[in-house]
Amino acid sequence: MTDRPHALRAAAVPPLPPPARAYPPDLAAKLAGREKRVLGDPFGLRNFGVNLVRLAPGAASSLRHAHARQDEWVYVLEGTPTLVLGDRQQVLAPGDCAGFPAGTGEAHHLVNRSAQDVLFLEVGDRSPGDSVTYPDDDLAGAATPEGAWRYTRKDGTPLG
Repeated sequence: MTDRPHALRAAAVPPLPPPARAYPPDLAAKLAGREKRVLGDPFGLRNFGVNLVRLAPGAASSLRHAHARQDEWVYVLEGTPTLVLGDRQQVLAPGDCAGFPAGTGEAHHLVNRSAQDVLFLEVGDRSPGDSVTYPDDDLAGAATPEGAWRYTRKDGTPLG
């Protein structure tokens, strides 16, 4: 038997703590106004993750980034986020989705440039050995064998 739920109300899942725990203050500030609820973990999902993300006006989904091994996909539920993909930008609307194949090096994120909140689902696989690059920021990330993320500066020095 398991104590895992078979179903739950997404809004009842507590949001993650602010990214200040993982990033230095200058980078964490770029994510102010983002609320992320990890929906796959309560069910024990191991092959992919699902997050419900709310962006207040002016907030970004993440630092602009590209994964080496992890595919990502988003589906807009509410609001009109701007997708920033490489040097291109596109306003999305409810019902729109976007996918980001691993290994392309094309960095992406969503930014809420509207006056209303944005709500979207974010899905990504959990491929072992993943790493992530951040072209706009002095940050690099690598997944540990246990699946946690370890962040450093681009030259490998610890954050601090």
